[in-house]
Amino acid sequence: MSLVNGTVTFQRKVTADLIAEYLRDRILDGTFAPSTSINEVQLAAQLEISRGPVREAVQRLVQEGLLVSTRNRGTSVVELGPEDIEDVYTARAAIEREAGRLVLRGDTTELTAELDALLARMFHALENNKWQDVATADLKFHQTIVQATGSPRLTRMFSTLAAETLLCLREFQNVFERKETILEQHRRLRDLIQARDEEGYLAEIEWHLKNSIVTLEAARKQRDS
Repeated sequence: MSLVNGTVTFQRKVTADLIAEYLRDRILDGTFAPSTSINEVQLAAQLEISRGPVREAVQRLVQEGLLVSTRNRGTSVVELGPEDIEDVYTARAAIEREAGRLVLRGDTTELTAELDALLARMFHALENNKWQDVATADLKFHQTIVQATGSPRLTRMFSTLAAETLLCLREFQNVFERKETILEQHRRLRDLIQARDEEGYLAEIEWHLKNSIVTLEAARKQRDS
C-alpha cells in the first residue's frame, strides 16, 4: 500500500518531534496500516514542510520499531509477527521484574494511588468499549511502575518498547471473553504492590507478561482466520 493523501498541514515551522508525534499517532490509530509505505518526499509535500525534519522523524520511528527501513525497498510501517510479539514481551519482562524489585523496597502508598486512578480509567474505557483507551491505560499502568523506580535508564528502555506494545495491545479486543479479565489481572498486580509482596509480585508479573504473549498470538490467529 501507499501512504494515503492526508489533510493535515503545518502552518508554521515544525520540529521533528511534532512530525514524529503525528506519524506515531497515525500508526497507532491504524490510519497507516502495517506494511504501508512511508515516502518522505510525498509526506513533506502533503504537510507543506521541508524534507529535513520529516527525515529525522522517520528515523526516530525506525529506532522505536514502528517503522522498518529495508534496502532497495524504502521505509514502511512495521508488521509484527509472532516472534516480534514474544520478543517485545520478553524484553518487557526483564525490565518489569527489576522495576518490581526496586519499587517494593520502599513505600508504595503513592504508587498504589496512581495505579488506582489508572484502574478507574481502564474500567471506564472497558465499559464504553474504547479499546484504544484500554490499551493506553494498560501500558500506562506498567509504565507508571517502571517510572516509580526513579531510574531514568529503566524508564528510557521501557519507553522504547511502549509504541510496539501499543501495536500489540490493539489485538486485545479480539480475544477477551470477559472485560473483567483485564481488570482482575491488573488489580492483582496493584494489590501485591500495596502489600509489598515481592515474591508474589515477581511471580505474577512473570505470568502476566507470558500470558500476554499467548493471548496476543491467539488474537493474531483469530484476525487472520
